[in-house]
Amino acid sequence: MHPPANGDSWLAITDSALPIGEIYEWCLRSDCGAVVVFSGIARDHAVDSEGNRRVGVTHLAYEVYENQVLPSFAAIEAEVRQRWPETGRVAVLHRIGDVSLSESSVVVAVSAPHRPGAFEAARFAIDAVKASAPIWKHETWADGADWGTGSHQVVAPSEVATAPRDLLIGDRP
Repeated sequence: MHPPANGDSWLAITDSALPIGEIYEWCLRSDCGAVVVFSGIARDHAVDSEGNRRVGVTHLAYEVYENQVLPSFAAIEAEVRQRWPETGRVAVLHRIGDVSLSESSVVVAVSAPHRPGAFEAARFAIDAVKASAPIWKHETWADGADWGTGSHQVVAPSEVATAPRDLLIGDRP
């Protein structure tokens, strides 16, 4: 998996390890002073919407609606660019198939001229992936397996809220 030869978006699904360093390097632009990279890691437990923990998860497997996931990522990118017009590059990459513990299952990276926009746009992008992309997580643990906790209806990226700035970087500009 390699970055696109041209353009400012890298949207992909893959069954290979996500190239986090290469994603970061691709996001660098001379007009952007900030790059924010978020990497979601497979962990050994899950927490449902009621706060109940499922412990002992041994690995995850992701399935996607292949005809719709990349258009969903494109809609997320378009919404990022509408809300933060100065955004430089946007990368949204997600694993499919088996993901071992401590491996990245999703990476979102955003470059922007300044850190507030990069943080805000990256936070929105990962929240929108979770809310808008047709991706399902299957968890396996010592005593069984089941689909991930906290399933919900898929919503359009335009319906995903922007996190309040004080949750992202404090009150300073």
